Amino acid sequence: MTGELRVVATAGHVDHGKSSLLIRLTGIDPDRWDEEKRRGLTIDLGYAWCTLPSGREVGFVDVPGHERFIANMLAGVGPVRLVLFVVAADEGWRPQSEEHLQILDVLGIAGGVVALTKRDLVDRETLEIALDEVREQVAGTVLETAPIVPVSSATGEGLDDLGDALDAMVAAAPPPEDARTRLFVDRVFTIRGAGTVATGTLTGGCLAVDEEVELLPSGAAARIRGLQTHRRAEPTACPVTRVAANLAGVERSDLARGAVLGTRGAWRPTTTFEGSIRPVRGRDTIPARGAYKVYVGAAEVDARIRLVDEGDRSFARITTSEPLALDVGDRFVLREAGRRATVGGGVVLDVAPPRRFGSEDRRSALRARSEATDREALARLLVEERGAVAVEEVARLVGVGAPSDLRLDGWCVAAPLTAAAAETLTGLLAAHHAAHPLDDGAPLSEVRRAMRDRLRAARGPTDASLVDALIDAAPGTSRTATTVRLDTHRVDLGGRAEDLGRLLAAIGGEQEAAPPTVKELVATGIPRDVVEAASRAGAIVRITPDLVVTTALVDRAAAVVRTHAETGVTVSTLREELGTSRKYAVPLLEWMDREGLTRRQGDLRFPR
Repeated sequence: MTGELRVVATAGHVDHGKSSLLIRLTGIDPDRWDEEKRRGLTIDLGYAWCTLPSGREVGFVDVPGHERFIANMLAGVGPVRLVLFVVAADEGWRPQSEEHLQILDVLGIAGGVVALTKRDLVDRETLEIALDEVREQVAGTVLETAPIVPVSSATGEGLDDLGDALDAMVAAAPPPEDARTRLFVDRVFTIRGAGTVATGTLTGGCLAVDEEVELLPSGAAARIRGLQTHRRAEPTACPVTRVAANLAGVERSDLARGAVLGTRGAWRPTTTFEGSIRPVRGRDTIPARGAYKVYVGAAEVDARIRLVDEGDRSFARITTSEPLALDVGDRFVLREAGRRATVGGGVVLDVAPPRRFGSEDRRSALRARSEATDREALARLLVEERGAVAVEEVARLVGVGAPSDLRLDGWCVAAPLTAAAAETLTGLLAAHHAAHPLDDGAPLSEVRRAMRDRLRAARGPTDASLVDALIDAAPGTSRTATTVRLDTHRVDLGGRAEDLGRLLAAIGGEQEAAPPTVKELVATGIPRDVVEAASRAGAIVRITPDLVVTTALVDRAAAVVRTHAETGVTVSTLREELGTSRKYAVPLLEWMDREGLTRRQGDLRFPR
């Protein structure tokens, strides 16, 4: 998907003029609550928008600067990749300036502009000192190269320069990633006559009116009754933008800040994920113990963490108190709840990790994931790690379709596992054929059991559908409803020549047109396995479970049918010409029907 990043979050210390600057830029007051206006500070998220000098329309999420409302700030800035960072020229760098920059640093924003506000309140010398201080503070961070624009919301001085800087930031920002649709819900309310409305930042893919969506993590279904962007009704909304979605089929109580609206069936919420992690600047380490909160998108949840150091990087397993709709590559922020301090953040690498954490294999897998260049590479790593993954699960776990060259009957299977399964199967079949040369193949149940054991040893899934897919894919083998054999296998009667001779003598000669039943043959001492093997080898023909005949009798029956090709042959005609009885003539003709040698029309048979 192409397009421009059109949502910008504000950041900065309380009372440094973020809301006043947005009012001057957009003409819209982002403060929605009476308490915010009475106290003169932003408590919750506010929204405004304007058209930049280039004609691009941009939306702003105004976040609170006070440290008591840092959770609200994170809900606003989490899904957004562009930032307008505000520092007051008369006060300079303050505690929330630092914490907000720490947060932006671990979130890895795509672009930023620094507005040095209240320039009308300071002289030239003080302004230069403020500029130098900001440059020093942002050095080595994601804002290091961001332009710093002195501006006054009171007089309008510098607003044109700020507009140009915002325009350049939007133009230079990378296009939105073509990914799964997510609307990060940060506000829910009810409109009389319309129902439930959820607002948030839309990323990934588009939403359309009348589309069925899924509310995550609950899994409830809803229909989009209407969409608005910047108070304009739209049939479709595409990322990255601010969206208000009017939802049918849900109540306000079904949604809260931190929820996600997504494409149905595309997401699998999780309470455990792994990722790379690092402390915020000013900290050397992240404490292994503590009461933590993790922030992803607009969500805030309690969390436990486990850390493992890996050379110049660290990885973490994070377990949350509530499920989250996460994607590989999502950025998260970690705060210590007791001290109310931001301590670190990182990147989600695995949304459904295995139980074991910290082993060399697991660290190696996380290293490989952190170095993957695209989602297809991630999909291949996922399959390599697990051995096999259901095709529909690949997209849920890494956000991209399963690689076509690894697909196998509904599964995506790593090449080494496919090869190992084939080796196991051919070895088992070769051993079975050697031990039981008269068997057509190894029992399917026995083969399935051996394949499950092989998958279990490889720590792969043991689903019955995967077992059968690997059996069917093994080269040089064939499967029936009950057996599996090597294609090279032939029933070997060489060692049972005497028994075979007795069998052929018993059903041939004078007995050919009315041979004994299988039960009668066995009663005379002819082994049942020889009867079975001779039938599979084609030495005799089994026309019913309890009747076998010579191939010569079948050939004579076929000749009779051909003789009566014009008029057709009846059971009586076949019985008379073969010199047999209905006991043999009827099942013989029915067998010929099944084999496609004859075509039945009423009581007559014609050759095909």
